[in-house]
Amino acid sequence: MCFSPTGDLVGGAVVVAIGVDACLHVKRRSEYVAIAALPIVLGLHQIDETFVWWWLQGHVGIGVGHVAMWIYLIFAMVVLPTAVPLMGILFEPTPRRRWRIAPFVVLGAGVSIVLLEAMLVGHPSVRLGTYHLAYSIGLRHGVAVIGLYIVATCGSLLVSGFRPVVWFGLMNLVAVIVLALLCASGFTSLWCFYAALVSGAIAAHLRYARPDPARRPERRFASNVDR
Repeated sequence: MCFSPTGDLVGGAVVVAIGVDACLHVKRRSEYVAIAALPIVLGLHQIDETFVWWWLQGHVGIGVGHVAMWIYLIFAMVVLPTAVPLMGILFEPTPRRRWRIAPFVVLGAGVSIVLLEAMLVGHPSVRLGTYHLAYSIGLRHGVAVIGLYIVATCGSLLVSGFRPVVWFGLMNLVAVIVLALLCASGFTSLWCFYAALVSGAIAAHLRYARPDPARRPERRFASNVDR
């Protein structure tokens, strides 16, 4: 979500470009494929919201606007709560470290189900706010559910076995809380800048990260088996 349709469109294009750069630096590290593709998806998500803005401003038809709104909400409310901790599991090299993140996948899946049910029953809507779009899905106990959403997505980063991921999780937690408060107060939405920063961090990590030592024994073992 950004402060204007132009912000969403330009910001989304920049984030997609960052994602393409990240994918070009995966370099046969299959564990990085999902996280490298995340900026591309985030960028397309922002571009999709451009059509929601244009619909509310009368530039595109109601059919296009409704589809864009549903795509936006399904990704933000249904896909992300499960996808983020699931990517954390795929990223970890050992079963022990994967099991630490498994509860967050279950929690995220539960949050996704609750939010999807609310969307299907509550007839989602969106309106123009002051420098942001205000979405409503008719969610009950919204504070608790959104709190669990943050736990599922940020918590899965905080229990990672990689120190940079843990630090990233801490910064992510602070940023999400601050941006949510700014948006709720009607100040403005800066989620597009946040998506760009997150994507830039991912791309930089893929460019300069050293191989994880925890993966080396697995590779040596695989080589011995091949022999």
